[in-house]
Amino acid sequence: MYENFKVFSTELAGRTLSVETGKMAPLAGGACLVRYGETAVFCAATASAKPRPGIDFLPLSVDFEEKLYSVGKIPGSFTRREGKPTDKAILTSRVIDRPIRPLFPKDMRNDVSVVCTVMSVDPDCSPEIMGMIGASIAISISDIPWDGPIAGCSVGYVDGEIIINPTAEQAAKSKMELTVSSTEDLVAMIEAGADQVSNDIMFDAIMAGHKSNQKIVEFIKSIQAEIGKPKFTFETSDPNPEMFEAVKAFAIDEVKVALDTDDKIIRDSKLAPIYEAVHAKFDEVYPEEIGKLDECMYKLQKFIVRRWLLDDGKRVDGRGIDELRPLYSEVGLLPRVHGSGLFGRGQTQVLTIATLGPIRDAQILDGIDGNESKRYMHHYNFPSYSVGETRPSRGPGRREIGHGALAERALLPVIPDENEFPYAFRLVSEVLSSNGSTSQGSICGSTLALMDAGVPIKAPVAGISCGLITEGDRFITMVDIQGLEDFFGDMDFKVAGTHEGITAIQMDLKIHGLTPEIIREALDKTYTARLYILDQIMLKAIGEPRKEVSKYAPKMLSTKINPDKIRDVIGAGGKVIQKICADCNCKIDVEEDGRVFVSAIDLEDCQRALMIIETIANDPEVGAIYKGKVTRIMTFGAFVEIAPGKEGLVHISKLDVKRVEKVEDVVKVGDEVIVKVTEIDDQGRVNLSRRDALIEIEGAIPENTISDAPRRPRPDFKGQRTGDSNSRPGFRNNSNK
Repeated sequence: MYENFKVFSTELAGRTLSVETGKMAPLAGGACLVRYGETAVFCAATASAKPRPGIDFLPLSVDFEEKLYSVGKIPGSFTRREGKPTDKAILTSRVIDRPIRPLFPKDMRNDVSVVCTVMSVDPDCSPEIMGMIGASIAISISDIPWDGPIAGCSVGYVDGEIIINPTAEQAAKSKMELTVSSTEDLVAMIEAGADQVSNDIMFDAIMAGHKSNQKIVEFIKSIQAEIGKPKFTFETSDPNPEMFEAVKAFAIDEVKVALDTDDKIIRDSKLAPIYEAVHAKFDEVYPEEIGKLDECMYKLQKFIVRRWLLDDGKRVDGRGIDELRPLYSEVGLLPRVHGSGLFGRGQTQVLTIATLGPIRDAQILDGIDGNESKRYMHHYNFPSYSVGETRPSRGPGRREIGHGALAERALLPVIPDENEFPYAFRLVSEVLSSNGSTSQGSICGSTLALMDAGVPIKAPVAGISCGLITEGDRFITMVDIQGLEDFFGDMDFKVAGTHEGITAIQMDLKIHGLTPEIIREALDKTYTARLYILDQIMLKAIGEPRKEVSKYAPKMLSTKINPDKIRDVIGAGGKVIQKICADCNCKIDVEEDGRVFVSAIDLEDCQRALMIIETIANDPEVGAIYKGKVTRIMTFGAFVEIAPGKEGLVHISKLDVKRVEKVEDVVKVGDEVIVKVTEIDDQGRVNLSRRDALIEIEGAIPENTISDAPRRPRPDFKGQRTGDSNSRPGFRNNSNK
């Protein structure tokens, strides 16, 4: 039945990698099912027969489809089917797109679609890496013109050892999460998150991944040689050389003058009349190719910028090759938010706002990687006005999601542990002006906003980019590229990190790949620039995290109780915990392991709720002082509830510092009173004393004592910004508010 069915196998990191072709999707341009362990990803690549008219780019789409059946889950949505891609799926699509896109002919305009469908997931075998390898195989064996193949792998660093394609257990211990893609001889893509890893370790890990990839590239080439289809010919979109030379001779001097400025607005205003003049001159000369005149102008600008850099070491804004644009930073711009930081680099300006919330505000995830939630979220917005354009906002695109994820990955290693600082975080980077490196500006702005919000981050993080121009064996790298250098250059190598080491890398290329020399130079240059930004700009705006969170931010306290007591804290139908939340005007999150997080705008409300919870979860302690509510009055005394379901008796003789004739003379039902635990008998009954509490807390003087006796000092009731049950005030306030 499947006369063309073939299976190809090799070994990758000690596990079998197999590729099945000829069975599925016979109408696709190229298709394969990649198996690695029990992970299975189906990949298909198809191109349109004709070019798409009226565009000046390759219309390539890459989709990484997460199917929840691959992990035995039914989608949690109302329709119970997969909807729009998760952020993780979009990020994986971008990671696959970046290394394969530069290998397509630059003048091809045929639509190309690459689809990677995750059908089965083994936690020890990354479906993302199999999607990248499968996409490479599908394109290679198809009829689509492509200068591949590429291969990819993940790299971990565990206990001082570099590991290729780590298992789930190894990945959990790894100090880095690195993805490397390679062609036969060059590094084509780098994406990394790391826990402050040094340049040397990162470089060695990249090279180890590159070496592993070369074996898989050879494996893919052998498959292509056996079953690959002949590549189709396509209609080129490039203007003919005669047209380009004519435009160049006519406009090169004026274009040089227009480009020679550090102001994007001035540059664009000077270029506009040159475009008009070119069309006035050549529209009648090339009536069938008018649309290609703009392509000639693009190529002319690219020619000038690259010649300046390679031949003269000149940048369009007059800076030195390793000189940064003017930098500035500021914090505390917005009075009612929890934290804000503004970071500027030349004409690029990013404002980041930090919001703190209770743990329950963590984002719930419904994906295939096993992560159920995340407490640190970073969102990036890129409005049209930031580049002087007008278009309606339609929500974040793939680029915005990618830049937000990069900033999130860069800051995540320095976010304090949940037990140390029990908050959820949302950071929003608003790009106010863009002329290159907005993603790195959002990283710097985020550090400022977190410090302004009083988040005790482990270390400040800064980000910087490095560009590249190549010609044959010649190359030149430059630090802090602006938009034009990114647009006409060959690389945008983004590195974020602390003084100690790297926390994130993202590399975008327009060429086939990088040599080890270029990678090493980019790492070294970005390290030097990163330290300057941290020491000379950011830390001068705010030297350390604020000691307290904003008065508008929720205050958070935490404790840990016996998990067996969780049901008592929650109560039947949630009645107890709901009552605590209502009485104390707070929010409470209880984890399965017994951790309890209490948040409220007022610290005293937090403290009061925490004491109630601890009283419910723990037996009252003799000598402890509580604030409770009178629930019943008897002739011999009053019963006071010190926590839901826990009450004790205050004998009439212990109601006041003076003699009491009737209980009603001192208290009535519903009154809030301060009481001290004086005894817990063998039957667990609690005896309380208002008299002893008044003497200890308020310094009341009992009858028949000397009137000028020294009063006892009041305890200090001040609480902490964050903390646990050991940071409580001197008495327990467990009454209704």
